[in-house]
Amino acid sequence: MKVTFTSDNTAGASESVFKAMMEAAQGDAMPYGNDEITAEVTEMLSALFECDLDVFMVSTGTAANVLSLGAITPSWGSVLCHSESHILNDECSAPEFYTGGARLVGIGGKDAKIDPVKLKALAHQKIGDVHSCQPSAVSLSQVTEVGSVYSLEEIRAITDIAKEANLPVHMDGARFANALVSLGCTPAEMTWKAGIDILSFGATKNGTMAAEAIVVFNKSLSKDLAFRRKRGGHLHSKMRLLSSQMKAYLTDDLWRKNAEQANSMMALLQEGLATIPGVKINTPAQANMVFCTFPKGMAEHLTEQGFTFCGGRWGEGVVRLVTSFRTPKESVEAFIESAKRFAEQGA
Repeated sequence: MKVTFTSDNTAGASESVFKAMMEAAQGDAMPYGNDEITAEVTEMLSALFECDLDVFMVSTGTAANVLSLGAITPSWGSVLCHSESHILNDECSAPEFYTGGARLVGIGGKDAKIDPVKLKALAHQKIGDVHSCQPSAVSLSQVTEVGSVYSLEEIRAITDIAKEANLPVHMDGARFANALVSLGCTPAEMTWKAGIDILSFGATKNGTMAAEAIVVFNKSLSKDLAFRRKRGGHLHSKMRLLSSQMKAYLTDDLWRKNAEQANSMMALLQEGLATIPGVKINTPAQANMVFCTFPKGMAEHLTEQGFTFCGGRWGEGVVRLVTSFRTPKESVEAFIESAKRFAEQGA
């Protein structure tokens, strides 16, 4: 088996998730989310987030993101997000399709975090001008696309500006658990208590097979979501098989344990890379992803040694390394050792 740091999507699913699916598959249950397991997942998430909320299960992160955006953005509106955000660069044109043509507007900011000053300017730009796309929503990624994490204070700075402009706020939480472990806070503190209205609660990268949840804190947004999910083709008939994955994910803190493993392996990897001459850490990892620049020839050397990772998209020598809940310590140590040998030979 190749040792990969390409993405946390390369990892399989936790054993308890498959076991839960097999158990849920026995016997009959009401379809389309009218089953006991789906209801139980809503209760579990309500307890986790310490509030009354609505949950809409889907099978992909893209569906969670774009259905959420559709619920908060009119077709003539715009979603204000970071210029490096996943919804702007890696969702094809799904956001535009599911919002009926709304525009995504990229905003700059260090470490792929939205600059509050720039956000405030755009949030109040050309309001009421019929010739202009109207600012309608804000979306932030937690973890960001470069591996950084918004602090609670940074989230609040964004949501305060959004609330002042009467804009709902969406959080793309594809790596929600990794961010939460990094901050050491509660799920409530990182979401609705910080001003988040709707969340894409990611689980697939961190242990499920194909299960994501749209978690709605501002329940006034739930009115149309059931219809949007059906119209978009994401209302699964055998919903209990999705919900059983999420139930297993939330049971016995599996979600937290998996994220802790992924984050700890990234901390070990980053620590080792920082000691290698010629390697530059571009944005210090706060969760389970890091971008760094390798000296000439190092990426090719590591590839020849059987390691896989992403490179070539972000500039010469720039690579992205991601750890998962399945990344073993031995693989991290082998990667570091191989990179060190190359650096020593080059010196």
